[in-house]
Amino acid sequence: MNMTAVAIVAIICWAIVELTSNKRRATMNKKSESELNQKIADLQERIVTLEKIVTDEKYDLNKQFEDLKKQ
Repeated sequence: MNMTAVAIVAIICWAIVELTSNKRRATMNKKSESELNQKIADLQERIVTLEKIVTDEKYDLNKQFEDLKKQ
């Protein structure tokens, strides 16, 4: 009888721990997802800026001048 009660209590405790850890994991996943979305947005802004720099005519001229200076 005592072993059965101990087993039942152990199973209930295990179930409670699993339920609470699943809630924590879900919260952490949402938090990390929002952080990743922010990083993606930041990287997209940087890409736009870099594209503007590289496609600028002055950038190309400056690069050609630098190449001529090296020769």
